Amino acid sequence: MVKETQIIETDIENRGKNNEAVWVELGEITVKKPLVREADGSQSELYPCEARLRNLTYAAPIQLGLTLVRGEDRQETIVTTIGQLPVMIGSTSCNLYGMNDEQRIAKGEDAFDPGGYFIVNGTERVLMTLEDLASNKIMTESTERYNEPIYVAKVFSQFRGYRALVVVERNKKNLLEVSFPSVAGHLKFVDLMRALGMINDQEVVNAVSTDEDILTFMMQNLEESECDSVDGGIMYVGKKLAPNQTRDYQRKRAEFVLDNYLLPHLNYSIPANLKEDDEGYHEMILSVRLAKGHFLGRMAEACFDLVLDKRKIDDKDHYSNKRLKLAGDLMEDLFRISLNRLTRDIKYQLERASMRHRDLSIGTAVRADVLTERLLHPLATGNWVGGRTGVSQLLDRIDHMAVLSHLRRVISPLSRSQPHFEARDLHPTQWGRICPSETPEGPNCGLVKNFAQMVEISKGVDNEEQILQILHNLGVEPIKGESR
Repeated sequence: MVKETQIIETDIENRGKNNEAVWVELGEITVKKPLVREADGSQSELYPCEARLRNLTYAAPIQLGLTLVRGEDRQETIVTTIGQLPVMIGSTSCNLYGMNDEQRIAKGEDAFDPGGYFIVNGTERVLMTLEDLASNKIMTESTERYNEPIYVAKVFSQFRGYRALVVVERNKKNLLEVSFPSVAGHLKFVDLMRALGMINDQEVVNAVSTDEDILTFMMQNLEESECDSVDGGIMYVGKKLAPNQTRDYQRKRAEFVLDNYLLPHLNYSIPANLKEDDEGYHEMILSVRLAKGHFLGRMAEACFDLVLDKRKIDDKDHYSNKRLKLAGDLMEDLFRISLNRLTRDIKYQLERASMRHRDLSIGTAVRADVLTERLLHPLATGNWVGGRTGVSQLLDRIDHMAVLSHLRRVISPLSRSQPHFEARDLHPTQWGRICPSETPEGPNCGLVKNFAQMVEISKGVDNEEQILQILHNLGVEPIKGESR
């Protein structure tokens, strides 16, 4: 997340002799071990037992390297504490990590305590595991509109905390329409493919399918197209986004929306610090747009396969179409929002110091309480980012089994007031993953579940090069025009 930001730009008006810009560069970030600061200023290691007894928060200081840059003048990098990060009991950052039973007992801990929770102001808080539909995966469904079947392929595209719903639907005239955030209404599929770099009809058809039955449907879409070039496609999108505006504004708006709001998860290959003036920027943007066009082609093929009965509607309750947000994912979302708040505060403090004609200093611009408060408040109340409630709960300490049950709880985002009969039912794919009997009675039945005793949770892979090498060994070839 620090690499996503990297630079804090400022709007300081009085920029010195040469009108040089002022900004702050973010460096390496490290998380220390939990500490407690006493009234006399001394620091010592903090253990969970002491945090419970003294009503403290079991948290570790976060240190970040910051460099103030003023034109060509770079100040020395200052490593400062930007806040306190709540630490999960038993994690690698915990002071109990690696201790045996005797050592844990000596520190006042129960040898059988499973960990996996946080201590905020002396109270034990556990983060609920959230169950949601898989991101970045094409899902198909069928609905009715005016007594006519509508076949839909949609994907929840997620990238760096931003989640966008992209929908490709086939209407009763066999015409494809696309909708995604910031676009009012629908866009014609072929015209959008033109805007993404598909030069001729053959490229558009090949991006969807070479099946003869699907080719018939595509001919109808090609006939309804309003433009026949890449520029024409971009202007078509621009007129939809900004009607009655100048052509230059329409073009810039269309390119911005296509690059940021359409299938944002495909932007992973663009470095966060890449700027428009950098060499290779435009080639990379065009490559990503082409990849987005091919992804939309896969979504269109899924729609037509539904019409031709070549595939079935995706089962939303199938566990291969679900993903679980564990404590790490939830803390990642929270830290991203908190860090953005801190960067805005640093920007404000520097601009305020400049307005008062004071010397600019990183040490005085960073207020550690800003980040700490944003991290602790959701953990203490359960009101998480994104409007979700009940994410953080007071750990159930009735007995040991109650603790284990609470740590294994899984919550569905569906509304408790709606029936959702299929979502509440047992699904065959829950075998070995979800306990078939442990669920509350009443409105939460089937929506609040618990992990099975021997469940194993798979995690994502950070090393993308390893995955690309596996795909290469399997014979998967990169899309033509794509660098990877």
